[in-house]
Amino acid sequence: MWKAANLRRFLFIAIAGAALAAEEIDSGVKTFTGVLAIVQREAAEPVAVARGIYEGAIPGMLRRLDPHSVFLDPMQFEQLKQMERSTQKGFGSVVSVLPGRVIVLQTLPGTPSARAGMSPGDEILAINDIRLELLDVEQLVELLGESRRRQVKLDVRRPGNVRILQFTLTPEELQSPSVERVWRLRPGIGYIRVGSFDEKTGEQVREAIEKLGGAALKGLILDLRNNAGGVVESALETASLFLQPGSAILSVRGRAVQHEEIKTPPDARPYTFPLAVLVNGKTASAAEIVAGAIQDHDRGAVVGEPTFGKGLVQRVMPLSEGAALALTTAFYYTPSGRSIQRPLTGLQLERATSAQALEYKTAGGRTVKGGGGIQPDVPVAPESYSRLRAVLDASGSMATFATAFLQKNRQITPSFEVTPQVLDEFQGFLSARNILPGVGEWSVDREWIRNRLKQEIFNQAFGVEKGDEVEAQRDPQVQRALELLSVPAPEGGSSSPEEDLALVHPVQNQPLHQNHR
Repeated sequence: MWKAANLRRFLFIAIAGAALAAEEIDSGVKTFTGVLAIVQREAAEPVAVARGIYEGAIPGMLRRLDPHSVFLDPMQFEQLKQMERSTQKGFGSVVSVLPGRVIVLQTLPGTPSARAGMSPGDEILAINDIRLELLDVEQLVELLGESRRRQVKLDVRRPGNVRILQFTLTPEELQSPSVERVWRLRPGIGYIRVGSFDEKTGEQVREAIEKLGGAALKGLILDLRNNAGGVVESALETASLFLQPGSAILSVRGRAVQHEEIKTPPDARPYTFPLAVLVNGKTASAAEIVAGAIQDHDRGAVVGEPTFGKGLVQRVMPLSEGAALALTTAFYYTPSGRSIQRPLTGLQLERATSAQALEYKTAGGRTVKGGGGIQPDVPVAPESYSRLRAVLDASGSMATFATAFLQKNRQITPSFEVTPQVLDEFQGFLSARNILPGVGEWSVDREWIRNRLKQEIFNQAFGVEKGDEVEAQRDPQVQRALELLSVPAPEGGSSSPEEDLALVHPVQNQPLHQNHR
């Protein structure tokens, strides 16, 4: 088990290694206080000194370092601590917000909305007697955010029920699970979506794998798209589920931080099934640590788009009066020696990442690119949006049609498919609302429309998780990863991911030595 102390010992600022000598600091402080005294004495208007320092001087100094070192006022510091606990007040409902409409897609077990009896497909008509039909999307989002702070009364219309239902809900502190989705895409091939890394993520991923079949799985897609990171310790635990004992996961280097390499525990018992990791431009920080370690050890294929490139070690130091300072103290590097951090524009830290090599070698001898972030082994662009797709989504036509359809067809089963007759009905629905796609547009997007209609119907009939399963059927990045996992391991090894698609299959390699060019 990883210990928090293993990381904390990196997170300090060594006074002996300070960039400025004591006399430079004294000189700077004297100049600052001299300017402040003149401003207080001569300025045309009274000066709020504390506010000027908190909102001007300190943030201005930190901006000269890097974009991520920040001063946190007491409210921001409290919000940060709450985010680290992955808790927030709410009712436990996942909703779809459309102009004038809020539809419940899922109620989380054990939450106020679930205990009250709310169900997928319920439409919230009013919150504390405020009618939602009169509000636009921005106003609805604001109202929903405010309602989580106090007890609310909801007027709800349930499909197939003429009577308006009323619920009184009291918000509670809710734990947001970092493992958001777990299902089988095909027999023997699992899918796990990790939305963030909190204290329990490593254990949640292991439990999800066991739920899917454990070591008997034929393959796994680990979806780290839109994962902005979180607790690094949990990223280490997650990576150790797939890497051999003693394998390097990352190293930490900084001007005032001792260089140390972090490895999987010697008693690790990793899974060995084929693996594909999905990433995109919103994959960052702790999620990039996992993707980089998997890639550098040739343990699986990284599929999707280049990641964000945030590989900073930050120490959050509490200050007086409830404030705090989040300061960059070091950088994260993958096992091959690549800096995860993209080049910075700050005056002091840009030199720390500018000399890195552009090419590195994985444990199996493949070339991977440096320069910040993780470059995918198999690049796959996300689903593109045509004009018709954008119009249908922006208008809320899919969700509105799904609600009306379910009111007339209450016996929907998981085997339901959108037939040509349903598509014709939807086309008539659009015409009645003056949305008139051309013949060519409809022909090109027909399959996309069919799948999106099925997703919206499943969202409201069975919950958003079932709807997400339907969405995965048209997701090009998921489908490419599934294709990779479905290819048997070649006997001769892999020369490139595009030639024989062997990257998803685990290999036994020599220990990886970091490239320090």
